[in-house]
Amino acid sequence: MNRTSIGALVALAGLLGCGGALADGSLAKVKQAGKLVIATMPNYPPITYKDTATNKLTGFDIDLGEAIAAEMGVKAEWQEIQFAQMLPSLQTERVDTAMAGMSDTLARREMVDFVDYMRSGTQFYTVTKQAETIKQAADLCGKKVGASRSTNNPQRIAEWSKANCEAKGKPAIEVVGTEGSVDARNQLKIQRIDASVQGNETLPYFQTLEPNTYVLLGEPLTEEITGLPVLKTKVELRDGIKAAMDKLVKNGTYAKLLDKYGLARNGLAEIQINAAK
Repeated sequence: MNRTSIGALVALAGLLGCGGALADGSLAKVKQAGKLVIATMPNYPPITYKDTATNKLTGFDIDLGEAIAAEMGVKAEWQEIQFAQMLPSLQTERVDTAMAGMSDTLARREMVDFVDYMRSGTQFYTVTKQAETIKQAADLCGKKVGASRSTNNPQRIAEWSKANCEAKGKPAIEVVGTEGSVDARNQLKIQRIDASVQGNETLPYFQTLEPNTYVLLGEPLTEEITGLPVLKTKVELRDGIKAAMDKLVKNGTYAKLLDKYGLARNGLAEIQINAAK
Protein backbone atom coordinates (compact mmCIF):
# COMPACT_ATOMS: atom_id res chain seq x y z
CA MET A 1 0.00 0.00 0.00
CA ASN A 2 1.45 3.39 -0.99
CA ARG A 3 1.82 6.40 1.28
CA THR A 4 -1.07 8.26 -0.39
CA SER A 5 -3.46 5.38 0.28
CA ILE A 6 -2.34 5.15 3.89
CA GLY A 7 -2.90 8.89 4.33
CA ALA A 8 -6.38 8.62 2.88
CA LEU A 9 -7.28 5.81 5.26
CA VAL A 10 -5.96 7.77 8.24
CA ALA A 11 -8.10 10.77 7.23
CA LEU A 12 -11.15 8.55 6.83
CA ALA A 13 -10.53 6.96 10.22
CA GLY A 14 -10.35 10.43 11.74
CA LEU A 15 -13.76 11.30 10.34
CA LEU A 16 -15.27 8.05 11.58
CA GLY A 17 -13.67 8.60 14.97
CA CYS A 18 -15.62 11.84 15.20
CA GLY A 19 -18.82 9.84 14.84
CA GLY A 20 -19.48 11.19 11.35
CA ALA A 21 -20.47 14.53 12.84
CA LEU A 22 -18.55 16.40 10.14
CA ALA A 23 -20.17 14.50 7.29
CA ASP A 24 -23.86 13.88 7.91
CA GLY A 25 -25.04 17.47 7.22
CA SER A 26 -28.04 17.16 9.54
CA LEU A 27 -27.32 20.29 11.57
CA ALA A 28 -26.62 22.35 8.45
CA LYS A 29 -29.96 21.18 7.01
CA VAL A 30 -31.85 22.42 10.08
CA LYS A 31 -30.04 25.77 10.01
CA GLN A 32 -30.69 26.16 6.30
CA ALA A 33 -34.39 25.49 6.87
CA GLY A 34 -34.35 28.01 9.73
CA LYS A 35 -36.37 25.74 12.01
CA LEU A 36 -36.09 22.80 14.37
CA VAL A 37 -39.22 20.68 13.96
CA ILE A 38 -40.21 19.13 17.28
CA ALA A 39 -42.95 16.56 17.92
CA THR A 40 -45.04 16.91 21.06
CA MET A 41 -48.31 15.66 22.55
CA PRO A 42 -49.85 18.34 24.80
CA ASN A 43 -51.51 16.08 27.36
CA TYR A 44 -48.83 15.91 30.04
CA PRO A 45 -48.86 18.98 32.30
CA PRO A 46 -46.69 20.68 33.38
CA ILE A 47 -44.35 19.16 30.78
CA THR A 48 -46.42 19.84 27.68
CA TYR A 49 -50.07 20.95 27.55
CA LYS A 50 -52.36 23.68 26.22
CA ASP A 51 -53.23 26.85 28.09
CA THR A 52 -56.98 26.68 28.69
CA ALA A 53 -57.39 30.42 28.14
CA THR A 54 -55.45 30.74 24.89
CA ASN A 55 -55.30 27.13 23.58
CA LYS A 56 -51.58 27.70 23.00
CA LEU A 57 -48.90 25.10 23.66
CA THR A 58 -47.20 25.62 27.00
CA GLY A 59 -45.17 23.76 29.58
CA PHE A 60 -41.57 23.00 30.49
CA ASP A 61 -40.79 21.11 27.27
CA ILE A 62 -42.29 23.88 25.14
CA ASP A 63 -40.27 26.64 26.83
CA LEU A 64 -37.12 24.53 26.77
CA GLY A 65 -37.60 23.59 23.11
CA GLU A 66 -38.00 27.25 22.16
CA ALA A 67 -34.81 28.08 24.08
CA ILE A 68 -32.86 25.23 22.43
CA ALA A 69 -33.92 26.36 18.96
CA ALA A 70 -32.97 29.97 19.75
CA GLU A 71 -29.50 28.89 20.88
CA MET A 72 -29.14 27.02 17.58
CA GLY A 73 -30.10 30.17 15.68
CA VAL A 74 -33.43 28.82 14.37
CA LYS A 75 -37.12 28.81 15.26
CA ALA A 76 -38.93 25.95 16.96
CA GLU A 77 -41.77 24.48 14.90
CA TRP A 78 -44.11 22.21 16.89
CA GLN A 79 -45.94 19.21 15.44
CA GLU A 80 -48.69 17.64 17.55
CA ILE A 81 -48.30 13.90 17.06
CA GLN A 82 -49.59 10.87 18.96
CA PHE A 83 -46.86 9.52 21.21
CA ALA A 84 -46.73 6.16 19.41
CA GLN A 85 -46.07 7.92 16.11
CA MET A 86 -43.16 10.06 17.27
CA LEU A 87 -40.32 7.66 16.48
CA PRO A 88 -41.82 6.71 13.08
CA SER A 89 -42.09 10.46 12.35
CA LEU A 90 -38.36 10.78 13.02
CA GLN A 91 -37.70 7.98 10.54
CA THR A 92 -39.76 9.66 7.82
CA GLU A 93 -38.10 13.00 8.68
CA ARG A 94 -41.44 14.66 9.37
CA VAL A 95 -39.79 15.94 12.55
CA ASP A 96 -36.21 16.45 13.75
CA THR A 97 -36.74 15.45 17.38
CA ALA A 98 -39.45 15.12 20.04
CA MET A 99 -40.19 16.65 23.42
CA ALA A 100 -42.99 14.81 25.18
CA GLY A 101 -41.61 13.22 28.31
CA MET A 102 -40.01 10.39 26.29
CA SER A 103 -37.91 8.04 28.42
CA ASP A 104 -34.42 7.11 27.30
CA THR A 105 -34.60 3.30 27.00
CA LEU A 106 -32.28 0.70 25.53
CA ALA A 107 -35.03 -0.50 23.18
CA ARG A 108 -35.56 2.98 21.74
CA ARG A 109 -31.80 3.46 21.42
CA GLU A 110 -31.74 0.86 18.68
CA MET A 111 -33.14 3.61 16.44
CA VAL A 112 -32.23 6.90 18.14
CA ASP A 113 -29.76 8.60 20.45
CA PHE A 114 -31.09 10.65 23.35
CA VAL A 115 -29.96 14.06 24.52
CA ASP A 116 -31.05 13.57 28.14
CA TYR A 117 -32.37 16.55 30.08
CA MET A 118 -34.67 15.49 32.92
CA ARG A 119 -35.17 12.86 35.63
CA SER A 120 -38.54 11.22 36.23
CA GLY A 121 -39.95 8.63 38.62
CA THR A 122 -43.17 6.66 39.08
CA GLN A 123 -44.82 7.83 42.32
CA PHE A 124 -47.60 6.32 44.46
CA TYR A 125 -50.18 8.84 45.65
CA THR A 126 -53.64 8.93 47.19
CA VAL A 127 -56.21 11.56 48.14
CA THR A 128 -56.56 13.32 51.48
CA LYS A 129 -59.75 11.34 52.28
CA GLN A 130 -57.71 8.13 52.19
CA ALA A 131 -54.54 9.50 53.77
CA GLU A 132 -55.68 8.78 57.34
CA THR A 133 -55.55 5.03 56.69
CA ILE A 134 -53.01 4.97 53.85
CA LYS A 135 -50.02 6.77 55.33
CA GLN A 136 -47.19 5.05 53.46
CA ALA A 137 -46.64 2.86 50.42
CA ALA A 138 -46.60 -0.28 52.57
CA ASP A 139 -50.26 0.39 53.49
CA LEU A 140 -51.24 -0.29 49.86
CA CYS A 141 -50.84 -4.07 50.21
CA GLY A 142 -54.27 -5.58 49.59
CA LYS A 143 -55.60 -2.27 48.21
CA LYS A 144 -56.75 -1.25 44.72
CA VAL A 145 -54.18 0.84 42.85
CA GLY A 146 -55.01 2.28 39.45
CA ALA A 147 -52.73 3.15 36.53
CA SER A 148 -53.10 3.88 32.83
CA ARG A 149 -53.18 0.57 30.97
CA SER A 150 -51.42 2.16 27.98
CA THR A 151 -48.25 2.61 30.06
CA ASN A 152 -45.96 0.14 31.82
CA ASN A 153 -47.11 1.42 35.22
CA PRO A 154 -49.47 -1.53 35.89
CA GLN A 155 -46.46 -3.84 35.51
CA ARG A 156 -44.38 -1.65 37.81
CA ILE A 157 -47.08 -1.77 40.49
CA ALA A 158 -47.29 -5.56 40.21
CA GLU A 159 -43.50 -5.89 40.51
CA TRP A 160 -43.45 -3.59 43.55
CA SER A 161 -46.26 -5.62 45.11
CA LYS A 162 -44.36 -8.89 44.68
CA ALA A 163 -41.27 -7.47 46.35
CA ASN A 164 -42.91 -5.42 49.09
CA CYS A 165 -46.21 -7.16 49.81
CA GLU A 166 -46.31 -10.79 48.69
CA ALA A 167 -42.68 -11.50 49.61
CA LYS A 168 -43.49 -10.35 53.16
CA GLY A 169 -46.63 -12.46 53.49
CA LYS A 170 -49.00 -9.54 52.88
CA PRO A 171 -51.88 -9.52 50.36
CA ALA A 172 -51.01 -8.40 46.85
CA ILE A 173 -52.00 -5.03 45.46
CA GLU A 174 -55.00 -5.30 43.12
CA VAL A 175 -53.88 -3.48 39.98
CA VAL A 176 -56.71 -1.65 38.19
CA GLY A 177 -56.13 -0.57 34.58
CA THR A 178 -57.52 2.86 33.73
CA GLU A 179 -58.06 4.78 30.50
CA GLY A 180 -55.37 7.25 31.48
CA SER A 181 -54.12 9.39 34.34
CA VAL A 182 -57.25 11.59 34.28
CA ASP A 183 -59.47 8.51 34.66
CA ALA A 184 -57.26 7.25 37.48
CA ARG A 185 -57.56 10.54 39.38
CA ASN A 186 -61.33 10.58 38.90
CA GLN A 187 -61.67 7.01 40.18
CA LEU A 188 -59.48 7.91 43.13
CA LYS A 189 -61.66 10.89 44.05
CA ILE A 190 -64.81 8.76 44.17
CA GLN A 191 -62.87 5.99 45.98
CA ARG A 192 -63.28 3.27 43.36
CA ILE A 193 -59.56 2.82 43.86
CA ASP A 194 -57.40 3.51 46.90
CA ALA A 195 -54.35 4.99 45.20
CA SER A 196 -52.67 5.52 41.86
CA VAL A 197 -49.26 6.13 40.34
CA GLN A 198 -48.04 8.92 38.13
CA GLY A 199 -44.77 10.54 37.06
CA ASN A 200 -43.41 12.55 39.99
CA GLU A 201 -42.70 15.44 37.63
CA THR A 202 -46.44 15.91 37.04
CA LEU A 203 -47.84 15.55 40.55
CA PRO A 204 -46.70 18.94 41.94
CA TYR A 205 -48.69 20.59 39.13
CA PHE A 206 -51.88 18.80 40.14
CA GLN A 207 -51.25 19.53 43.81
CA THR A 208 -51.14 23.22 42.87
CA LEU A 209 -54.18 22.92 40.59
CA GLU A 210 -56.23 21.09 43.23
CA PRO A 211 -54.87 22.11 46.64
CA ASN A 212 -55.25 19.71 49.58
CA THR A 213 -56.37 16.88 47.30
CA TYR A 214 -53.38 14.62 46.62
CA VAL A 215 -50.89 13.09 49.05
CA LEU A 216 -47.62 11.50 47.89
CA LEU A 217 -46.70 8.13 49.38
CA GLY A 218 -43.05 7.26 49.94
CA GLU A 219 -40.27 7.60 47.39
CA PRO A 220 -40.64 7.05 43.64
CA LEU A 221 -40.71 3.39 42.57
CA THR A 222 -38.40 3.99 39.65
CA GLU A 223 -36.03 6.53 38.21
CA GLU A 224 -36.06 7.23 34.50
CA ILE A 225 -34.23 9.70 32.30
CA THR A 226 -36.12 11.78 29.75
CA GLY A 227 -34.47 12.91 26.54
CA LEU A 228 -34.81 14.36 23.07
CA PRO A 229 -34.54 11.52 20.53
CA VAL A 230 -32.48 12.06 17.37
CA LEU A 231 -31.92 9.49 14.62
CA LYS A 232 -28.58 7.74 14.99
CA THR A 233 -27.68 8.84 11.46
CA LYS A 234 -27.91 12.50 12.52
CA VAL A 235 -24.95 12.79 14.88
CA GLU A 236 -24.28 16.40 13.93
CA LEU A 237 -27.83 17.45 14.86
CA ARG A 238 -27.68 15.47 18.10
CA ASP A 239 -24.45 17.20 19.09
CA GLY A 240 -25.85 20.59 18.06
CA ILE A 241 -28.85 20.10 20.36
CA LYS A 242 -26.57 19.02 23.21
CA ALA A 243 -24.33 22.06 22.69
CA ALA A 244 -27.38 24.32 22.88
CA MET A 245 -28.52 22.59 26.07
CA ASP A 246 -25.05 22.94 27.60
CA LYS A 247 -25.28 26.70 27.02
CA LEU A 248 -28.72 26.83 28.65
CA VAL A 249 -27.36 25.04 31.70
CA LYS A 250 -24.36 27.38 31.90
CA ASN A 251 -26.35 30.62 31.52
CA GLY A 252 -28.99 29.58 34.07
CA THR A 253 -31.96 29.30 31.69
CA TYR A 254 -32.38 25.57 32.34
CA ALA A 255 -32.55 26.05 36.12
CA LYS A 256 -35.01 28.95 35.77
CA LEU A 257 -37.35 26.85 33.63
CA LEU A 258 -37.19 23.96 36.09
CA ASP A 259 -38.11 26.34 38.92
CA LYS A 260 -40.90 27.92 36.85
CA TYR A 261 -42.68 24.58 36.57
CA GLY A 262 -41.85 23.19 40.02
CA LEU A 263 -39.38 20.66 38.60
CA ALA A 264 -36.17 21.55 40.43
CA ARG A 265 -35.76 18.03 41.82
CA ASN A 266 -36.17 16.56 38.33
CA GLY A 267 -33.24 18.45 36.79
CA LEU A 268 -29.93 16.88 35.80
CA ALA A 269 -26.54 18.16 36.92
CA GLU A 270 -25.29 17.95 33.34
CA ILE A 271 -26.67 17.19 29.90
CA GLN A 272 -25.58 13.80 28.60
CA ILE A 273 -26.14 11.58 25.58
CA ASN A 274 -27.69 8.16 26.24
CA ALA A 275 -27.20 8.53 30.01
CA ALA A 276 -29.86 6.04 31.13
CA LYS A 277 -28.61 2.59 32.12
